[in-house]
Amino acid sequence: MLIIAPLVIAAYLVGSIPFGVIVGRVRGFDPRAVGSGNIGMSNVARAGGTTAAALTFLGDVLKGAVPVVAAIWLGFGANAVLLAALAAFLGSISSVFLGFRGGKGVSAALGVWIVLAPLAVPFALAAFGIAVATTRIMSVASMSAAIVMLAAVAILGFPRPYVLLAIVITALVVFRHKENIARLLRGEEPVFRAAKSGGTPA
Repeated sequence: MLIIAPLVIAAYLVGSIPFGVIVGRVRGFDPRAVGSGNIGMSNVARAGGTTAAALTFLGDVLKGAVPVVAAIWLGFGANAVLLAALAAFLGSISSVFLGFRGGKGVSAALGVWIVLAPLAVPFALAAFGIAVATTRIMSVASMSAAIVMLAAVAILGFPRPYVLLAIVITALVVFRHKENIARLLRGEEPVFRAAKSGGTPA
């Protein structure tokens, strides 16, 4: 346990890196002060355009993937690897660098699953793409991807600890979208529009 603790702490700290805020500052805006106030790819895209969104997405995916890859590379057992994955995800939604606030965790979760369950990822990506194409509502797409990811991990026969991790991550992703769900029920959730290069919505 003493050996695992530093791994989990390091994974949490990596997961806590607020790439949306960092990218926003470099490009002259703070995603917390615009749009939905979220620091993830979607709100960064609304405020700063596609390049800023792509950089945020890449950083958020890596902060989910890198701790898992590191745990595997260092020779930790399966349980420790899964704990590192969970810690990285928790950092993404509750960052120590932002007063234990954060994003929705969708991109970090993708990074986790790219390493742990790559065969299940295409199903989640397909669900995301279909939802975006049919609704243009990013919250619907994100939650759809998380739910399909859970189903894929279970149906494809991954070990029970993987399924348990998928249940926890999916539940937290949906919970983090509680305000979006409320707006969806009221018919007030906006469709996605990225900003142009000048920073105004397309």
